[in-house]
Order: sequence, then C-alpha cells, then structure tokens
Amino acid sequence: MTFPHLEPLLAAGYAVFLLAASAGLDALARHAHHRSERYRTAGFTYHAEHDHWVCPEDQMLWPHSYDDERRLVRYRAKPHICNACPTKHRCTTSHLGREVVRPLDPWPHSEAGRFHRVVALALVALAGLLTAVELVRWHESADLIPLAASAALTAVTAWWLTGHLRATPANFPAPSPSTGLRLRGQRPNTPTGSDR
Repeated sequence: MTFPHLEPLLAAGYAVFLLAASAGLDALARHAHHRSERYRTAGFTYHAEHDHWVCPEDQMLWPHSYDDERRLVRYRAKPHICNACPTKHRCTTSHLGREVVRPLDPWPHSEAGRFHRVVALALVALAGLLTAVELVRWHESADLIPLAASAALTAVTAWWLTGHLRATPANFPAPSPSTGLRLRGQRPNTPTGSDR
C-alpha cells in the first residue's frame, strides 16, 4: 500500500481550510447583518400585510420614500405624534418623526452582503486553483484521493455560495406587490383616518 506524498496532503488540507474560512466569513457576515437590522428596529414591529411598522407606543410608521439605488424603503411616523410622545427622548431627536429603514432585498442581496459573498467566493476560487495545480502535478492514486476530495468539496461550496445568483440572475429578488405599487407612484392600501 502506498501512502500519499506530503505536498498533496498539505495542499488538500489548506484547500479545506480556505473553504472553511469562506463558509465562516459568510456566516459571520450574515449574522452581523441580521444583528444590525434587529438593533436598528429594536422595539418596532413590521406588518407586511399593510406594509407599515408599529412603534413601542403603538403608533404606525408608513412608507415615506423609496430609494431605488440602494433598494431601501424609509418609513416615517407623523411628526405631531412623535413630538407629543412622552418617550420621544429615548426614540429620536428628529422633529420630523421617527424614521425606520427597511431593505427590500434579503441577504446576501444588500451591498454589504454582496461584498462579503464575493470575498468568500474568492477564497473558494483560491482553493479550487490550488487543488487544480496539485492535480496536474501529482498522478499517483494515493495522491489523487485527498486532492479529489478537496476538489469535490470546493465544487459543493461554490455551488452553495452562488445559489442566490442562480435563483435570481438579475442579482435582486422580484419586487413584492407593495414595492410595485410604490414604483408606479401609488400607495398600498392603508387605513384612513386618525390612526395614520
């Protein structure tokens, strides 16, 4: 029985390390993104059926503006309600009412998400390149086994990290019905009267 040489073993091990680093980077970036969103909207509840937020004082924030470039919707409370609120000093210093921003696109379609995903994919590409070079250099079956395993793992990781690109080739999910209404300059169906 022949044993593999040290170089292909080390190369395969380093390729696996790069793949683990890419998966870890993606997971940490996703966690930081969701934690940041939770911090910015702490105490506020989003109601998708009517496309509005409700603050801790049970007041509603309705869509105020849509940023097409950054793919964000800004929601704002009525200024006279916020300015009369007894807990305003803990919520906002603005005299225009509290504003909450909601990204329209899920992770990893945000700008930060795409950046971190590209960095993770660069690590995967480096692992693939390293494995390919070693596969060209070594031809004995004992050397090919760890290299083939790292090549298969590289392919699986690349498939997993590019899943969002295959699902949405334009790099953004399809707009929701309420987004489509805003894009045409109309407002979604919202309650009327003093509760707005």
